[in-house]
Formats: sequence, C-alpha cells, structure tokens
Amino acid sequence: MALSHLSEQESIRRGKLSELRTLGINPYPAPQYPVNITSAKIKEAYKGEENKAEFADVCLAGRIMGIRDMGKASFAVLQDGTGKIQLYVKRDEICPGEDKTLYDKVWKHLLDMGDIIGVKGYVFTTRTGETSVHVSELTILGKSLRPLPVVKEKDGEVYDEVTDPEFKYRQRYADLIVNPDVKETFIKRTRIINAFRDFLNERGALEVDTPVLQSIPGGAAAKPFVTHHNALDVPFYLRIANELYLKRLIVGGFDWVYEFSRNFRNEGMDRTHNPEFTVLEFYVAYKDYIWMMETTEQLLERVAIAANGSTIAEVDGKAIDFKAPYRRVTMYDAIKEHTGFDISGMDEAVLRDVCGQLNISVDPKIGKGKLIDEIFSEKCEDHFIQPTFIIDYPVEMSPLTKQHRSKAGVVERFELIVNGKEMANAYTELNDPLEQKERFEDQTRLMERGDEEAMYIDYDFLRALEYGMPPTSGIGFGIDRLCMLFTNQPSIQDVLLFPQMRPEN
Repeated sequence: MALSHLSEQESIRRGKLSELRTLGINPYPAPQYPVNITSAKIKEAYKGEENKAEFADVCLAGRIMGIRDMGKASFAVLQDGTGKIQLYVKRDEICPGEDKTLYDKVWKHLLDMGDIIGVKGYVFTTRTGETSVHVSELTILGKSLRPLPVVKEKDGEVYDEVTDPEFKYRQRYADLIVNPDVKETFIKRTRIINAFRDFLNERGALEVDTPVLQSIPGGAAAKPFVTHHNALDVPFYLRIANELYLKRLIVGGFDWVYEFSRNFRNEGMDRTHNPEFTVLEFYVAYKDYIWMMETTEQLLERVAIAANGSTIAEVDGKAIDFKAPYRRVTMYDAIKEHTGFDISGMDEAVLRDVCGQLNISVDPKIGKGKLIDEIFSEKCEDHFIQPTFIIDYPVEMSPLTKQHRSKAGVVERFELIVNGKEMANAYTELNDPLEQKERFEDQTRLMERGDEEAMYIDYDFLRALEYGMPPTSGIGFGIDRLCMLFTNQPSIQDVLLFPQMRPEN
C-alpha cells in the first residue's frame, strides 16, 4: 500500500513504529517468549489467598484490547489465544529506576490497541473482585500498523459487534481477533472432525489420501473445474468426489477406508453451497446401506455430543435431536406426501409435465433422474427437519448404486436430510462391472444432450471392477453443512475460515 493511501490512523501508527526504533526498542523481536500460562488457566485456577503462591510468577502474551489511563498507573485488557484478562500496569513497577520512558513514553503514547505484548508479574484480585495480573515487566512483541474495528463491551455485553460479511470473510484474521465467538465456531469444527476420525479409527478404518487432480472427474454428477497439466500436456480436473478412488482401494483388499476430501464443483454459491467444500467419505466391504444407516445414527450421536455435550443441536430456534433411530421414508413416498403426485412408473415426458404443474422450471437438457431430483429438492426437502433417511431412489438418479434386492426400478441408496438439507449420501455400491458400464453409457448420452453435470466414463475404474469388488457400502458426509448445524451458523461461509470471494479491486 502506497504511503499516500494510508489512513490517518495508519500513518500515526507508522510514526510510532519509527519512534520505538529511535528509542532503541525492536518492535518485532526474536519470536521466543517464555509464556508459562494462559488467561483462561488463570481465571479457571486462581483462588485468591488459597493458592496465590502458585501464581506469583506468571508470564503471558497477547494483544492489547484496551487501556484505561489513570496517571501513574493504568488498567489494560490483554487477549491471548484462550480469552481476555485484565492487566494492572504501575509506572514505578515497570520502571523501577530513574528512567520512566517505558511507561511515560512507550506505554502511554506509543502502544495501541492491537499491539502484541508480553508481560510478567503476579496474579491478584482487584477491589472490584476481578482477577488481574500485576505487571512487573513488559515487552513489545509486535507493533500493529492497522487499527482493529472497535468492539465495545460493558458488563459482559458486546456492543457494535462487527458483522459485515465483506469484512468477516475477506479479513478472517481480523474477524477472529475482534469476535471471540467466531474462534469458538472453528474450535468446535475441529472437535467435530476429530469425533468423526476417532469413531472410524476405533473401528479399524484406514485413513487414506486420493488425488485432487484427476484425469476424469468421476464419482458425482457435477460440473468440474478444468486445469492443464503442463508436464503431461493434458487437461486435468479438480476432483468433484473421491468415491471411485476409494472403491479402487476396496478392490485392492482394504476392507474399510476413509478420507476427508477437499472437493471442487464449478457451480453456484449460496447459503449452503461453496465451490470448494469438505466431504468425509468412507467405504466398507461386505456391508449394505441398511448397516450404513445404523452406523450413521451411531456416528452422528457421538459427533453431536462431542460438539455440544448433547444429542440435541439448537438450530434456528429448533431443537434437532440426533439420537437414534431416525425416520426412514422412500423417495417416491416423500414426493407423493408433499406434492400429491405418485411418480413411480412415470417416463421423462410425464415427469416434465408434472414439473410444469408444480411450477418447477427445468432445463430441457436434463433427463429423468434430474427431473425427479428437482421435484424432491423444490417441493419436499424443506419439510424434513429432524434427521430423516430418504431411501430407495429411482435408478436413473444413481449411476453408481446397486439395484434394490426386492423392488424394481429403484436402488439401495439413502440421503440423510436434516433441517431441510442433505447432510449425507450413501449406497449399497454397484459392483457389477458390466452393469456399471451401461450406467456410465447412459450418462454419456445425457452429456451429449448438453447436461454439464452428467458423469464421465472412467474406464480405469471399470477395469478395477472387473478384477472384482466385494459387496460394499459407502457414504459421503457434507462436513461443512454438518458444522453449520452443530454450531448454529446460518451460512456455509461462517464455518469456512477462508470462503471464496471476488478479488478486491
């Protein structure tokens, strides 16, 4: 940023930086500082006279979030990675000799809110009952050259909270500083992912990695991002799913594999969709979709408790209970219940007419499976608030799924719907290579009609199936959407540390 474009505050802070250096103070010293405690630990463990000896020599570091000047003494608020604590800074304590520059010049005039400091001292309780650190030594660890947005607090209440999405998503680093609850959201996200991982590891699943750059974007119906591999001089795609690679590993002899997969789909952005997103997929040999439903119930019970200490998540004023068992409704029954149409047995032309009667606008290029999907998405999905398995999908909607063992025209598939949105998608996997080839060829015909989300034929995957894949069940969980649920956040951007945005001008 050119100096002429600096705000008044930014110019002032750069001047203070220069003054510190003139005084012989390095505003950005070597990184090691002997922190031995956090603000949260002090507040949790300090009991006053009972154990004050244990807190006679504390050392902590963080940002200055406010200073109240009282002449020869002052109070300040220090924020570290665990919270905030009050500091008491006395002129004669940090400047015991004749030279009072550190207090009179540096502390009172050259330090600002947002500056990073280290302090040493002892813990005590003020006359108002607040646990505080009496500072005996102060070190500047990092000068902040850009002022933070001002967030006011009084009696534990937050005022003027920074909520502008442009600021929050583009400058997440500053958002995390001024909005501590945002940090809690992402701490909880890590807890959620760890709960998934622990559940799978305890049951003997193997975590693996599969390619992000793929020569064929397989495993889902979606529009991919296209790039170019210079060394091989061929087009590559950012993966839209990792399914076909994980099933190759089942062919290879692993009985249970999983991956937290970063996927990319070159499609729309809204409150519940982001072009880059995280999915957990796992595949288990010798299991089916009924076993997978039961496992999903057990898994999400555990994740809910890890996130919030309860199977109940409070979302948009609704109490959503993840305790098993979950309701099971077939796709056809769900559509009949919420539209009045029994679409079982309808061909593409009749389904297109039903969409017209339901005022659903559909692309003429899409086929029967997508038409059914549009009807369910537009007219049914929003009605399922409590965890519900929508089961037994039409075969046209599921090119990678085994046909139902007793019902014609449908496959052994379920989607888990919670709060009106899909959270997981699972199959009894199709392991017949000849039928799989036919299903891929059906997708090719849709692609020729102009359906940009139709699946490509993956001949190497077909070759893998020809070696023989055991009966298998697989599932994919939308981690970002689940994090929205368990943290009660209204938008997927609120659970992504760095969501996509247009470049700044």
